Amino acid sequence: MELTWHGHSTWHVTVDGTELLIDPFFDNPKTDLEASDVDDPDYVLLTHGHADHIAHAGEFTDATLVATPELVSYCQEEFGFEDAVGGMGMNLGGTVECGDAYVTMVRADHTNGIMTEYEVDAGMPAGFVISDAHPNEADAESTTLYNAGDTALMSEMRDVVGDYLEPDAAIVPIGDHFTMGPRQAAIAVDWLDVDHAFPQHYDTFPPIEQDPQNFVDNVDDAEVHVLEADESFDLS
Repeated sequence: MELTWHGHSTWHVTVDGTELLIDPFFDNPKTDLEASDVDDPDYVLLTHGHADHIAHAGEFTDATLVATPELVSYCQEEFGFEDAVGGMGMNLGGTVECGDAYVTMVRADHTNGIMTEYEVDAGMPAGFVISDAHPNEADAESTTLYNAGDTALMSEMRDVVGDYLEPDAAIVPIGDHFTMGPRQAAIAVDWLDVDHAFPQHYDTFPPIEQDPQNFVDNVDDAEVHVLEADESFDLS
């Protein structure tokens, strides 16, 4: 499994031969890439409908969409997506097979007005657990990544994601103001009992300016990787 951070909450994840693009938003100050510079993924995963998470989803409509049914319907109508997992998307607690990957949708504590205007609600926001094995069949040889999405600290990270889904690595927001800040994100990492942690959703605009070293200093056991934009990390 290989991860590439394109700034903010935009990630490219490769699981064997399957390409996943999460929350495409390239109008952020970290990346030098345009959406058109990125090869079409096999799947686009959307955690929720805010503009800084779906802004460039419409550039990748040949991909299969992985999102809640409400957000899938919006993206089909507004952007022209034709394919979605299961024909209509998925919902919290479900696991779907996406090529060589298995994607489990989990809860995130956040809001979900589409495009941040709050004129339309897109159901619950979400996080994703991505693995090369089904969660019912995962073992010590499998590799599993948890992307928390935009979320507050919540006990589900400890009681469900960490205890049952057992991720090896976690991507957590540290920007504060709209999500967890560095200290809460560090608590989440400790609850999850992961080996590797990656910060996201920070330094994009003034309210979420953060020194990621504050996050690094508060994590007790996991190895923290503060990636530069468009930098990759081999998780396998």
